[in-house]
Amino acid sequence: MPEETADNLNRYYTDKRGRKVHVIRYDRENSRVIFMRDGYEHPCFEPLKIFQERYTRCPDEVKP
Repeated sequence: MPEETADNLNRYYTDKRGRKVHVIRYDRENSRVIFMRDGYEHPCFEPLKIFQERYTRCPDEVKP
């Protein structure tokens, strides 16, 4: 498995409604997390601080 870097992440998180997202990258310049939602073809992003408040890392790291 390739090592994770800020430009190449492979982590899963759950929002407060129980929806899973796949974190693919961290934008250091703008301090934001870039992630994908199931069924949505474009990347989404949130400022790091808001992402940390709204999302919880999935313990099993298994894709939904």
